[in-house]
Amino acid sequence: MYDYLIVGAGLFGSVFAYEATKRGKKCLVIDKRNHIGGNIYTEEMDGIQVHKYGAHIFHTNNQDIWNYVNQFVTFNRYTNSPVANYKGEIYNLPFNMNTFYQLWGVTSPDEAKQKIETQKQAAHITEPSNLEEQAISLVGSDIYEKLIKGYTEKQWGRPATELPPFIIKRLPVRFTFDNNYFNDRFQGIPIGGYTKIIDQMLKNVDVQLNTDYFDKKQAFKNLAKKTVYTGMIDQYFDYIYGTLEYRSLHFETKRLEHTSNYQGNAVVNYTDRETPYTRIIEHKHFEFGTQDQTVITEEYPQEWKPGDEPYYPINNTKNNERYKQYKALADQEENVIFGGRLATYKYYDMHQVIGAALATVRKEFDDN
Repeated sequence: MYDYLIVGAGLFGSVFAYEATKRGKKCLVIDKRNHIGGNIYTEEMDGIQVHKYGAHIFHTNNQDIWNYVNQFVTFNRYTNSPVANYKGEIYNLPFNMNTFYQLWGVTSPDEAKQKIETQKQAAHITEPSNLEEQAISLVGSDIYEKLIKGYTEKQWGRPATELPPFIIKRLPVRFTFDNNYFNDRFQGIPIGGYTKIIDQMLKNVDVQLNTDYFDKKQAFKNLAKKTVYTGMIDQYFDYIYGTLEYRSLHFETKRLEHTSNYQGNAVVNYTDRETPYTRIIEHKHFEFGTQDQTVITEEYPQEWKPGDEPYYPINNTKNNERYKQYKALADQEENVIFGGRLATYKYYDMHQVIGAALATVRKEFDDN
């Protein structure tokens, strides 16, 4: 009946479905949730596009991918400039000259570099063996203690001394007064929300929501010549090598009736260990909203267990070795394509998911 059964209506599955349909293939997309879009799903509330699964800011250096997403929706000029709240003290992120001035009162890049170097020397770290040592060797002890340690330990649920150094090796440090978090050429938020993109991709595709692939796995496979699977790879193989680990998130979303502007910024990170959430998102600021009310979301990291929504893969040695075993099985699977964040046990930004999906399409259809 179908050429492709696509398990998951997120970004990877939707790009594949759109491209396959363009090539004359008949696709069925199924998703266990009651909506399309996966984790980039946005839902309108009082005229505000609420990011239901955490803040998503599109950014890329790739002109082709930027052109690709712009065929579906118009992007605004939003620039990601989060701020950090440490016990009521406010600092700019990423770490830049504004941050250094707020911390130390320094006004020149040379003064800031000297301050960081002095603190690095005082720590006597030669070869960082964990995240704490890596962070101090990059930015010194003041920034680490106020803006990294508490946030990171909440995010990962483990002491920084037990986390691998690679997590923080690409920490952005700038000696300019530039609050733009990303270095990419292109950045913005789709006007009207991310769901509009997926709507456009799937408008000519058969979609079934509230549909769990594993309820009737064999029957679903029989519906199509090939399956594109974007769910958890360990679940596909019945966890025969054990469970891959993730960090999960819990969101508390609140509509504030008599508040038009709660925090003055879309994203505020709470970097002390005592505040239970890692950040508060005020959704209206993604689209420069002027509504009389606002909607905020507190984001609480939590340990993942089967049945929870998996967000961040824990790519330590144990899990990566386990994933390799599942990947070997996937490579032997006939007529099944594994793709996306969960099926490849890899954290992706949105532009990377699209790039991976388009590469899969080119390979599948022998595009040059």
